[in-house]
Amino acid sequence: MPGPARTPWAAVESLPMPADRHHLALYAGSFDPITLGHLDVLGRARGLFDSLVLGIGDNPEKPALFSFEERIEMATQLVDEMVTTGPDGCPVQVKHYSGLTVDFAREVGAAAILRGIRNMSDLAAETQLAITNRQVAGIETIFVVTGENFAYTSSSLIKQVAALGGSLDGLANIVPPVVVAALKAKRDDPSNPLGRLAKDQLVE
Repeated sequence: MPGPARTPWAAVESLPMPADRHHLALYAGSFDPITLGHLDVLGRARGLFDSLVLGIGDNPEKPALFSFEERIEMATQLVDEMVTTGPDGCPVQVKHYSGLTVDFAREVGAAAILRGIRNMSDLAAETQLAITNRQVAGIETIFVVTGENFAYTSSSLIKQVAALGGSLDGLANIVPPVVVAALKAKRDDPSNPLGRLAKDQLVE
């Protein structure tokens, strides 16, 4: 006779969860620059975990506009403001790292990697990455859907607008004021690649 039907989760190996385990999540990205969409995801996640690490990494496929130091300074300021105005959420640390995100997740003791989902295109790409991280490193990924106002916000688009001479004040609904000010300083500096590119575009 056939044995009892296996439940869908029967093949999933699970370990006992210690009652006192600290649930820390790593929210990793280049944050170049950090946007209101990023902060929206972070704010939502503060009610889900015991603590969070905002990990600022290096993406070799994307030339950085802001240095590590600049990104850390802006992110730290914005996270401090968030924690001060919303003390009921979990604490957040801002750290920088190089190398693989999964290695940094192990280093900080993360129980999961946090990823923001803006739209269906994000979901397809992030699902593939999440499965890879689970198979390679044994770490789970938690998706948080960003607010609808930020469904198509991206750091790349913001840099493109800035480089092509677009209105930086017009970005105020998707990036914090500190980022708008930093973008203006970059564009006004002729020695900065963004400033040179913007000048060339305006000349044309």
